[in-house]
Amino acid sequence: YMNRFVGGGQLALLGFATLLYVMYTWWRDIVREATFEDQHTVTVQRGLRLGMILFIVSEIMFFFAFFWAFFHSSLSPVFNLGGVWPPEAVATIQTSGIPLTNTFFLLSSGATVTWAHH
Repeated sequence: YMNRFVGGGQLALLGFATLLYVMYTWWRDIVREATFEDQHTVTVQRGLRLGMILFIVSEIMFFFAFFWAFFHSSLSPVFNLGGVWPPEAVATIQTSGIPLTNTFFLLSSGATVTWAHH
């Protein structure tokens, strides 16, 4: 699969199948404990809520760092890049084609999900 490793494709599929199985059984147990067994105390509920909040905050920090690096490189290009942005060796794509379509799909799906919740 990767680097023409013999059996790499089967190993990747096995790993992906194992990941899906573990995800399914973990979420099944969480739902079963919360719904049928009523084992989620206030402390457990608070911990699950805090875990989700921390995950969302870490995603916000990741994207902030990603865009910070992009804007830092574009607003102050270094000498190694030739002092221009985008670097001369990079071929830019037209933004009115596929990127605009993807942006439309993203915004419209977000709008429909928000509308469905209300």
